[in-house]
Amino acid sequence: MKFALSSLPTPIGALLIVCDDEERMRALDWEDYEDRMRRLLRLQYGGDIELREGRAPERMRESLNSYFAGDFSALESIAVETGGTVFQRKLWTALRGIPSGQTSTYAALAAKIGVPKAVRAVGAANGANPISIVLPCHRVIGSDQRLTGYGGGLDRKRWLLTHEGAAFRG
Repeated sequence: MKFALSSLPTPIGALLIVCDDEERMRALDWEDYEDRMRRLLRLQYGGDIELREGRAPERMRESLNSYFAGDFSALESIAVETGGTVFQRKLWTALRGIPSGQTSTYAALAAKIGVPKAVRAVGAANGANPISIVLPCHRVIGSDQRLTGYGGGLDRKRWLLTHEGAAFRG
């Protein structure tokens, strides 16, 4: 599979945008986590991934810039496509249902997708999310309302949640 790779500066670091020929986002991650992004792409699509230098569609770039300018609904217009297992894709779809300015927990997400005892599996799938911010894994926090891991680092997670006006502890 061949995907285009481009970069977009943001207030908290450069984002790497991976798109297919149909202008669907396949991955979105922080430039300093490029190795992790490439590993996740290989796991989801097999080892035959080629990232070529390109430019994300202008409307996608505009939507991301609008998000960072405070228009949180701008992310809804970005078309995404993921690989992964059926379980992972189900969870990633549920992530998109967490409104900006709100948070959810791993347990709540497990219940929402119909597997209330699969909290650890939900955590693992959340950690394997290839499309940061657009599939908002940063909105998932611990049951005690504290920040938990985030692939882009806890400082970025804190910034994103504060930017969106979400409540959390510490």
